[in-house]
Amino acid sequence: MLKEKVVVRLKDKSLMKGRIRDFSPQKTFFHLRLTSGELVKVDLEKMKAAFLVKSYNGNKQYAYTYRDYIPWGGNKVQVEFNDGEVLIGYTPYLPYGQQGFFVTPADLQGNNKSVFVVTSATKDISFF
Repeated sequence: MLKEKVVVRLKDKSLMKGRIRDFSPQKTFFHLRLTSGELVKVDLEKMKAAFLVKSYNGNKQYAYTYRDYIPWGGNKVQVEFNDGEVLIGYTPYLPYGQQGFFVTPADLQGNNKSVFVVTSATKDISFF
């Protein structure tokens, strides 16, 4: 994720935009260089997800369809977050026992390129 544009959503519904410096799914925190230039420490357990995005602005009017097939993506998964948001995509491995996992959204036209989902922020994870 080094130098990727990222929107980090926290469980308290706040968000931060910036570039990740030292992310690892095995670590409990990472540093985010905010768009303002400030460097902040982000605790994974306080996060809902980190969205690797094409643009910080995105398109608020865009309706995700999640119909794209991604042959290299792994298992198709539906993630329901505790706040009711649903994400459908593909993950290369099963998230059981992990603090988080990556999902490639099944909508390649959307703004999200990849999402790191924090397992404790999910209500349900189902495979199909």
